[in-house]
Amino acid sequence: MTTILIKNATLVNEGKIVKANVFIENELITKISEKEIIVKADTVIDATGKYLLPGCIDDQVHFREPGLTHKAEIYTESKAAVAGGVTSYMEMPNTIPNVFTQQLLEDKYKRASEVSFANYSFYMGASNDNIEEVLKTDPENVCGIKVFMGSSTGNMLVDNRQTLEAIFSKCKMLIATHCEDEETIRNNSALYKEKYGEGVPIECHPLIRSEEACYKSSSLAVELAKKYNTRLHILHISTAKELELFDNKTPLKEKRITAEACIHHLWFSDEDYKTKGNFIKWNPAIKKASDRAAILKGVLENKIDVIATDHAPHTVEEKEQSYLKAPSGGPLIQHSLVAMLELHHQGKITLEKIVEKMAHAVADCFQIKKRGYIREGYFADLVLVDLNSPWMADPVNNLYKCGWSPFDGFTFHSKVTHTFVNGNLIYHNGIFNETIKGERLLFERN
Repeated sequence: MTTILIKNATLVNEGKIVKANVFIENELITKISEKEIIVKADTVIDATGKYLLPGCIDDQVHFREPGLTHKAEIYTESKAAVAGGVTSYMEMPNTIPNVFTQQLLEDKYKRASEVSFANYSFYMGASNDNIEEVLKTDPENVCGIKVFMGSSTGNMLVDNRQTLEAIFSKCKMLIATHCEDEETIRNNSALYKEKYGEGVPIECHPLIRSEEACYKSSSLAVELAKKYNTRLHILHISTAKELELFDNKTPLKEKRITAEACIHHLWFSDEDYKTKGNFIKWNPAIKKASDRAAILKGVLENKIDVIATDHAPHTVEEKEQSYLKAPSGGPLIQHSLVAMLELHHQGKITLEKIVEKMAHAVADCFQIKKRGYIREGYFADLVLVDLNSPWMADPVNNLYKCGWSPFDGFTFHSKVTHTFVNGNLIYHNGIFNETIKGERLLFERN
């Protein structure tokens, strides 16, 4: 048993900011007090001047293992995660092979138990022909089912209406969707190829993967979810128009349809393609500044429930190809919390709302057992941040296997100094404890 006492911290938790002390025994938070905690601890950390947050939970990452480990792997990307204050993640099934069977799913859990710094869960992938395997998924120890209603790797595009009806009607656990209409994208792509040939400029990306493509697919997902009362979670909202599909009147714990915003859609706009090029090429595409503003408004007004990254690394060489050949996605997880804290410094979002959207609401949305809050009896997944410790993002200090970040050259005002996973100090000012691994997330679902 290890014990840690965190003294004089400024806690940001459950809508409040208070000065308090936290005592950790083994894996759990056992005492929180605004008064001094008199106890003998193995480790005492004086957090004067620092903010203590619940660890971020990222509900959408691509760590590329197995099959694409030249770009990333669970070891490297989970290490980047804890350095960025992310203590738990949920990883996607579009690896090689695609995770279409229970055995392939369990293989990923086994690998994570050996190498992951953070806690983990893995989505089961749905295809046009694996419904029986999908229905075997255990809702108590798997985060959800992933349905790609748009272009993706291999056989992961589910474009058959009959298949979608079967998944939405039969699956009793959370379904997470990537929503872009494939036919619309194909038609738009043909138009721009006719105009530019193979030299289509990156600025056309949000016009090819357009608002229409996103809305058409998202509205179909919502239609099916309402028809079958499915628990639907729509990932990476990228347009203002899609916000009309979501409700901010129903309490989150009662919602059947929820939505996610990603860091890149809250940070960049189509103006940034001029300088960043393919390095901010994502699916769905980064769109107008007005869309970015609407997404942030949706977060603040609770039409959008959680904030995540869609962390999806590719190599520099892959990204430096022409627009049509360069893959979509980029690394973000090490910089997600500090990017949101930067928006706080700009007066755009409160600390309480950041914690809500990156920890509390993710735990509530997925019904994660004993995580996402600073509460007695909960797992001690915690992050200490210094809001006034500027540093520049640079290939030298990022931990992504791909070696680059879309934030390279940007100076953040805030820094993650300590990250605790299951009561263990895993990261402290650039030093890692590599002897202890994260745990499989469990879910309390009715």
